[in-house]
Amino acid sequence: MERFLILVREPDGRAVTPTEEETKAHRANWNKWFEKYGKSGNLQGGSALSLNGKMIKGRDAAIINDIHKTGTEIVGGYLLIQAENLDEAVAIAREIPVFEVDGYLEVRELMVTG
Repeated sequence: MERFLILVREPDGRAVTPTEEETKAHRANWNKWFEKYGKSGNLQGGSALSLNGKMIKGRDAAIINDIHKTGTEIVGGYLLIQAENLDEAVAIAREIPVFEVDGYLEVRELMVTG
């Protein structure tokens, strides 16, 4: 089994506020995904990310009091999974409900080092 990092990118929730019903349904779909892949052993970890953070950039390692955004898009969280190969990891990722909120995912294989 190989290990993969899934970066979850989504619209900044402060830009458009979903209804309470939409929020409940979205959370329920995430919970179903977590339950399915937690039980299967594919899910190895992960977390949502807060909006509190800083960036360190450039040759002089300047500190910027903000998080990375592209327009109103943010990295909302990450997941660590294991799968037989990249194709299986992508198949697992396609079931993540981030697409309900016009988000997208990046699936990256972790390199074996040392």
